Amino acid sequence: MHQLDATDIQLLKLLQENSNVTTKELAKRVNLSPTPVFERIKKLENEGYIKKYVAVLDADKLNKSLIAFCSIRLKQHTNIIGNKFVHDIKSLKEVTECYNTSGDFDFLLKVIVEDMKHYQDFVLNSLGAIKNIGSAHTTFVMGEIKHSYDIPID
Repeated sequence: MHQLDATDIQLLKLLQENSNVTTKELAKRVNLSPTPVFERIKKLENEGYIKKYVAVLDADKLNKSLIAFCSIRLKQHTNIIGNKFVHDIKSLKEVTECYNTSGDFDFLLKVIVEDMKHYQDFVLNSLGAIKNIGSAHTTFVMGEIKHSYDIPID
């Protein structure tokens, strides 16, 4: 991998802000011509600095306004049980993020559903079907204060 220079970092910041911006506009903003900007972006993509481009959707407009953070503790800690849990969690569409954590719980899930009734259904029928969950503790989001997809870079 190459060392990121100031122009690469500026391009990454601009793309985090708006990935739909044209190469021509990016070139103007970093004081280069479009061809080297295009080549730099391709290199950043190929080296994995840019994983993918996505559209950020409005959960409220899609009637998915209940966000819950569910902390999970497994009954046992073995490779097989842990790997099976990870495999099963990845298949649940309501789970939008999953982190393996330290402390009192083993995993933290971000779950997005329509409402409390759907969360109850998710817990009973989806999460409840996963073996070796020892306990689950849920915290519901009452209001979103800050939400960013940006990775802080210098």
